[in-house]
Amino acid sequence: MTASLASVAYLGATILFILCLGGLSNQETSRRGNLYGIVGMAIAVLATIFGPQVTSAGLPYIIGAMAVGAVIGLVAARRVQMTQMPELVALMHSLVGLAAVLVGYANFIDPAVSVGLTPAEHTIHVIEMYVGVLIGAVTFSGSIIAFGKLSGKIGGKPLLLPARHWINLAGLVVVVWFGYRFVVAQTPGEAMLAMVVMTVIALLFGVHMVMAIGGADMPVVVSMLNSYSGWAAAATGFMLNNDLLIVVGALVGSSGAILSYIMCNAMNRNFLSVIAGGFGSDGGTPKPAAGGAQPAGEVTPISAAETAELLKDAKDVIIVPGYGMAVAQAQHTVFEITKALRERGVKVRFGIHPVAGRMPGHMNVLLAEAKVPYDIVFEMDELNEDFPDADVAMVIGANDIVNPAAQDDPTSPIAGMPVLEVWKARNSIVMKRSMASGYAGVDNPLFYKDNNRMLFGDAKKMLDEVLTALKG
Repeated sequence: MTASLASVAYLGATILFILCLGGLSNQETSRRGNLYGIVGMAIAVLATIFGPQVTSAGLPYIIGAMAVGAVIGLVAARRVQMTQMPELVALMHSLVGLAAVLVGYANFIDPAVSVGLTPAEHTIHVIEMYVGVLIGAVTFSGSIIAFGKLSGKIGGKPLLLPARHWINLAGLVVVVWFGYRFVVAQTPGEAMLAMVVMTVIALLFGVHMVMAIGGADMPVVVSMLNSYSGWAAAATGFMLNNDLLIVVGALVGSSGAILSYIMCNAMNRNFLSVIAGGFGSDGGTPKPAAGGAQPAGEVTPISAAETAELLKDAKDVIIVPGYGMAVAQAQHTVFEITKALRERGVKVRFGIHPVAGRMPGHMNVLLAEAKVPYDIVFEMDELNEDFPDADVAMVIGANDIVNPAAQDDPTSPIAGMPVLEVWKARNSIVMKRSMASGYAGVDNPLFYKDNNRMLFGDAKKMLDEVLTALKG
């Protein structure tokens, strides 16, 4: 394949990737968007393999590496549950970061890369390598920690070291200083020392940054790491002089940054406060905010049979899914209940909070997998005004996103966070295993309201009993 033909193929792949992002912005077009992305990636890979930069001697190594990667990808796709998608996404982000680090070191070691470059071009290329490895190392280690937190291997409580901001600032100063030493280095050994020191600091910074971020901010973290992985890919493109990687990396990086901004708005948090950390889980022990009022009243339990009766008598039902539904893998039962209610003439809709679950769009993915119709799934802003007209608001394994303290208690850690106002429905039913607080570690006054009922137990088991009662 000639260089011109490869460039045309890259241009076609770029257009398909843009169409992919456009398609993924809407549930009804998401399948088509995924197809565009698959075709675009296939074209990009083939254009790279058969392009002028790959010799016949290197072709067997590339094909072998692709075969190994394909096997790993297929096995992971078959074995990973839908509930494990957040940690899988974080793990994939780490691989992008690792690739950027390895490409940076390969460029540094390969003397042929700098042949024919003018002094100015050489300086630019050296800076590209340094910045690429820096972004890649932060992305790699930060994504590994995010994977640990999302999979439960690392606790969700933020790790806040004394003077952590000064530590980060000191690390940044050292990285900038060694960056200067890397650019002006006279010997390979001096440059390698600067690169290694920077890599170690970047890896430690990635660990420290994500460890300091609380469990409640994990959806933002996943989105943020998605952005970082995009910029790491763009940096790799600059190092390899590959236009497609630069464009695609910029697309992913910018879209991830925009999504992070949307996530922060949905939590009434600014991006810097998320990075600063400190808002997270304390292990599930309910705690009111300091100075805040203790929730008053008694919890009123309800049985599955009584829940079914409430649903039978309702004309308008709004279901709010949360991470508890994902853990219990109850989305298919939820669909069956939805189907049974709609056959009875009940109006059923789903309310989705932007940060429900452990990654952006987590609940949408689960409901789509269960074949819940797209036209009854609404975002929080589209549905919040309708709760006063709803007969039943059913909360399945969600907590922080339906917490009225966000509006009523200015001292609460989640004060000002937009939430789904389920307590305004005539009746609300909250499904939980226990009275433990949510991922933010904040108690929920919703549980004690007069119109609220608590359906305790495993969501899948309880919903199966509700479905049986409905059909009976």
